[in-house]
Amino acid sequence: MKFEKGWRLGSMGDMHILPGSRHRPPIKKPMWVIVLVLLVCIFLICTYMYPPQSSSACYIFSSRGCKPFADWLPPVPVREYTDGEIASRVVIKDILSSPPVLSGKSKIAFMFLSPGTLPLERLWDSFFQGHEGKFSVYVHASKHKPFHVSRYFVNRDIRSDQVIWGKISMVDAERRILANALQDPDNQHFVLLSDSCVPLYHFDYIYTYLMHTNLSYVDCFKDPGPHGNGRYSEHMLPEVEVKDFRKGAQWFSMKRQHAVIVMADYLYYSKFRAYCQPGFEGRNCIADEHYLPTFFQIVDPGGIANWSLTHVDWSERKWHPKSYRVEDITYQLLKNITSVDVSLHVTSDEKKEVQSWPCLWNGMQKPCYLFARKFTPETLDTLLLIFSNYSAP
Repeated sequence: MKFEKGWRLGSMGDMHILPGSRHRPPIKKPMWVIVLVLLVCIFLICTYMYPPQSSSACYIFSSRGCKPFADWLPPVPVREYTDGEIASRVVIKDILSSPPVLSGKSKIAFMFLSPGTLPLERLWDSFFQGHEGKFSVYVHASKHKPFHVSRYFVNRDIRSDQVIWGKISMVDAERRILANALQDPDNQHFVLLSDSCVPLYHFDYIYTYLMHTNLSYVDCFKDPGPHGNGRYSEHMLPEVEVKDFRKGAQWFSMKRQHAVIVMADYLYYSKFRAYCQPGFEGRNCIADEHYLPTFFQIVDPGGIANWSLTHVDWSERKWHPKSYRVEDITYQLLKNITSVDVSLHVTSDEKKEVQSWPCLWNGMQKPCYLFARKFTPETLDTLLLIFSNYSAP
């Protein structure tokens, strides 16, 4: 079937008389200006979203080649820092600029947070033997005065206070034991451990790993879900913005400069003390999971490794990680843990996004973990037997 363009021709009676075309006045000058501005805006938006890929296309716009579109825009104004932030940044910058002081007397401070007696103390005694002068031990017992079976732990208890899980008192305990360890100028690296932690390597390997690293090992990742940014409170503004709010395990290992700036900090700590607590504004903010990761994200994000050197198993998806019992303790279990060389985090939102990155030591990929938890007290004898024949480096 063929269609004619225009109207259909028929008899004279069928012919329709069309009205004459309506006279359109020329577009007024202001309208041309508006159209031109719209075209320019569309062009710029397309250039930003789809930048030219070839150098020849770039030279159409600039004789100097490609430049990001953002470079053509005026700089985004940085918010004005508060007096407290300025003072804090000056102190932190000065501390971080001081070089590490390593010598034959340099030691690792092993700092244990425990409710009372350390059930795996005999294992640590075996670990420390023969390495006197290269380590210090500190014990923060929050409930009962501990009884010690190892000479390395005798008289190493510090003044402690009650610790309530999920509250700022846990951060207070970390800072308290860190302050005691910093009093010894030979302590150059600081490891926070629990009463259920065990070492995964012999002492020399761990000592070399920590003394010659260029980073601190503070667990830190961005979680947009309810157990991450969902715990953030706008009361922390302006110093703590949601874009900097981070999450991570509390078990850290940090070099002396970082330990000092943690003790020097009051500004950010005070925000978490006031606004990060269970039940505040209907949120269950856990201070020890957020304070240090957020603090380092703000003041020195490039100075931390973003994972903890202490392994835990969260496969049971509970509030607390898996506890290892006697039947779980095998040589293969320890080998499996020490073979992990990629750090994994899973967000708490519906996407359950897996964030992963290689565990790098001075640029070289190595196993992620030097320690592991949670080992129950009855595993001690089995662990001692396995470690006596353990051939890890």
